[in-house]
Order: sequence, then C-alpha cells, then structure tokens
Amino acid sequence: MERDKGPEDPRERRRLLDEWREKIYEASRAKLPEREKEFRTPSGLRAEPVYTPLDREERFELPGVYPYTRAIQPTLYRSRLWTMRQYSGFGTAEETNRRFRYLLEQGQTGLSTAFDLPTQMGLDSDDPLSEGEVGKVGVAIDSVRDLAVLFEEIALDRVSVSMTINATAPVLLAFYLVLAERNGVPWDRLRGTVQNDILKEYAARGTYIFPPRPSIRIITDMFAFSEREVPQWNPISVSGYHIREAGATAVQELAFTLGNAAAYLEAARAAGIDPEGIVGRVTFFFDVMNDLFEEVAKFRAARRLWARICRERFQVDPEKARLKFHAQTGGSTLTAQQPEINIARVTIQALAAVLGGAQSLHTNAYDEALALPTEKSARIALRTQQILACETGVANVVDPMGGSYFLESLTDRIEEETETLLRRIDEMGGMLEAVENGFVQREIQASAYEHQKKVESGETSVVGVNRYATDEPVSAETFAIDPEVERAQRERLARVRRERDAARHGKALDAVERAAREGTNLMPPILETARAEATVGEICAVLGRVFGKHKETITI
Repeated sequence: MERDKGPEDPRERRRLLDEWREKIYEASRAKLPEREKEFRTPSGLRAEPVYTPLDREERFELPGVYPYTRAIQPTLYRSRLWTMRQYSGFGTAEETNRRFRYLLEQGQTGLSTAFDLPTQMGLDSDDPLSEGEVGKVGVAIDSVRDLAVLFEEIALDRVSVSMTINATAPVLLAFYLVLAERNGVPWDRLRGTVQNDILKEYAARGTYIFPPRPSIRIITDMFAFSEREVPQWNPISVSGYHIREAGATAVQELAFTLGNAAAYLEAARAAGIDPEGIVGRVTFFFDVMNDLFEEVAKFRAARRLWARICRERFQVDPEKARLKFHAQTGGSTLTAQQPEINIARVTIQALAAVLGGAQSLHTNAYDEALALPTEKSARIALRTQQILACETGVANVVDPMGGSYFLESLTDRIEEETETLLRRIDEMGGMLEAVENGFVQREIQASAYEHQKKVESGETSVVGVNRYATDEPVSAETFAIDPEVERAQRERLARVRRERDAARHGKALDAVERAAREGTNLMPPILETARAEATVGEICAVLGRVFGKHKETITI
C-alpha cells in the first residue's frame, strides 16, 4: 500500500503547517485560558505546538563524526557507561575519606572532591579569616599531609579524581603529585582533573585570589607542565555550572563557557603552547536544569560549536575537537520545601544529561537545600544514576532523541543564539575583556533577576514553593559538621609546622617567588614547596606578594 507523503510543493507544506499552528493556538486560548501565554524555554526560545521537517536544517550526522552533534564516540554508552562521579567533601580529611570509600563500595566509579572555602581562597585553617568556615562546605586541606589522609586506602592509579579547585589549583595538584610520589605511583598513571577555570570565578562565583591576567598565566603554566609530566591528567575543566547556578540562561551558560575555553586556548598559544597539543585535555562541566529538551539540545549544540571553534579559530585537527563534559544536576533547582520531591527533579535532570551524552555525571542529593547530604541521601542520588544505566534502556542507543523535529530545531536555535552572543564578546576583545568590563556579570545578573521575578509572580512554576505548596514543616534528617573539626584541623596544622624542615621550607618558598617574578613555570617550585610541607596559605601568600590581590569592581 502506498503511503501518503503529503503535498510535494514545499510552499504548500509551509502554508498548511502555519495554518494548523494558528488553529492550535486559537483552540488553546478558547479551551485552556490558564495556558494562554506563549510557551517558551527558560532561555526564552519559543516552543511551537508541533514540529515538522520544515523546522530544521536537514543534516546527516553520525555519532563520533565531526562536528559531534550526536556524540563524541561512535558507540557512547554501548561500550562504556558514563562515570558516576559523586561530589563529596566535608569536615576533616578522615571524614571525607570514609565517605569516599563508602561511595566506592556502593558502586561509584570516580571521585569528585569538594574543598572548604579557606582552601579555595588560599587561606590556612588557622588564619583569622577562616574562623567558622573550616570544613563547612568541603574538606579542609592545609598541606600534603591532609591530602594523604584524604586518599588513604584509595589506589590513586585505579580511580579518576576530580578536584573542584580554581585559584589554588596549582597547589592542590602539586600536593596530589607529591602524594603519588610518596605512594610509589608514577605520574603517567594518574587520571583526573583540576577545575582551574578562573574566569568564571570573577563572573559568577567569587573564589578568586589574584587578578585575572596573572591567574591566566598560572593556568598556562599548568597546561605546559601537565602536557609534559602528567599525560593523562586534565589541567582544566571549563565550568558553565557555576555560571548557570548564578542565574544565567542555557544560552548564556554555553556562550560564556565556550568563550572562556577559547580564551584559555588563546592564552596557551600566546605562551608558545600548541593548542592542538592541549585541546584534547580541556574538559567541560555543565549544569543540568529541569527543561528536558532544552538541556539535551544544549549539550548537542555545545559539541557542534566547540568542534567548529577548535577547527576554525585554532586549526585543530577535527579528530581532536571533541567536547568532553561532566554534568551535575541543578543545585539551585532544589527546594527546602517538600525536599523529597527533589528526587524527581534530579532524576529528570540526570536523564537529560544521559540523553545529551555526558561523559560523567553527579546527581545531587534531595536534602542539599537544607544541609550536606547524609549517607542515605547520597546513596539515593547514586542509585538514581544506576537505575538509569541498568533499568531504563536509555544507554542502549546513541543519541536516542536525535531526529526529533523539535529537538533538532531547538539544537539549531541554541546554536544560533549562542553564536550571536559569542560574536558580541569577540567584538569586545574576548572573554577576558568582557569579564574585566563587567559585561558577563551584568548579563548573568539581569537573567537571574528576570527569573526571580517570574517565580515570585507565579509565571514560572516551582512545585512546593509557588504551586502545590503545603503547610507541613520540613522534617528531613540532615547532616551537620561537628564544631570540633576546626580545632582538630588547627592542631594538625600546628604539628606540620613544628615537624617540617624549616630551612628546606623557606628555600622552597623563595624559589616560588623568584619564578613568579621571572616568568618561569611555577609548577616545579610549587611541587618543591609541597615536598617541603608548605601550606596552601603560605604558598598563596608568596604568589600574592608578586601578583597582588584582585578587588572586584562593581559595575551597573
């Protein structure tokens, strides 16, 4: 039996589609007045009631083939599941080590380390500015001795380790490499990532120490050192996550993240590093929010855009222009009200990450709007990934949503909107200039303000907050940090200072200052300070004497 293919004339097809859509809009307004508003994604992209082949550019694309819209590998999860990398860190190194080993026993396949604010800001635990913050939002690390406790009984050559650290990234990487030396693990067997994405700190997060330009110099030093000495280690993970959490739209997250990545490759090229040699170890870290289709389309557009940026701007071989990314479910979407329903949000977000082709994934615990996760809630978050992997079938087909008229159209729209924003940034001179003049900060702030207005007016629904709310008090079991953590950490730090070789320590710090002033690579002398058991605060103080401290300029 012959199938009806509809009108052959493209103009007649378009007329029928437009006519049908208008009828749907009229019917919707008549029957569902409460749904009269236009439907748009959180990025403001209009969603039509139905999509056809007329709404998308016709492409024939295969997974693992440039520009990698569908996936960076031809087989994706059919050959290997994504890495289940739960983010953990709190209190002392001993406590976090116990949580690490617990999660590994539960089937986690990679470690992701959260550091407390003093460690992120280059302060030791006994610094007056650290008071009340030691171990609160991550693990306290002052010296290589703390890192040794953190990874006790964990084989460094058998696990991939991600460290969410930026301004102090060279120090924590040096601690990790010295720990590997002491454990007899060759550096070429170490796998992992330091976040090391400083531009987004000035724009969205705030854990910076030094001004932008010397901070980028530190990053290029780490590029050169890692390429030569730690071949399986990724020296940067360019992070859109914090940009999105600060209030950016999906389009802004993509444009600012890819813009930052391009800025780092430009800096590497200016420092004499071939972008093609380092680009394969530039990884990405994206947020996953609630709009399923927009998030999947964002990841597909990200791969396509990054492949073109690498090829056209940096003349990188297309085979090396593959965007690898870690995803984390949206922390800002979690609600303190009715916290158990966050499990549903996290599940949908995790599904979007998998459908979008993530290489690794962290799923938030349902109680994280209230406190650090308990063991129970952390296990549920991990089990969410394991159910997706083992029970749903979504990992059996590469890019299973590919070919959806809506998804393909939305991918194209996100790509177009992102390119428009990237062109504006290029006209300013690039991301460094866009951050220094406050453009990126203003764009994020404006989007965050618009979103909050919509939540408060009820235009944007948040179940449990402005829709389907209850008067029930929050009754979740929460995890708390013992106040004794700070005292114990300060005692450990005092012991390090008493027992180390003072002469070796002083000589090592002098070498760091000399390298900072002379412009030579900072990683070798920082490694020697780690061996001499210098602390995070001491090393950063030396760098600060040369580079200065960054002071935020408020722009309106």
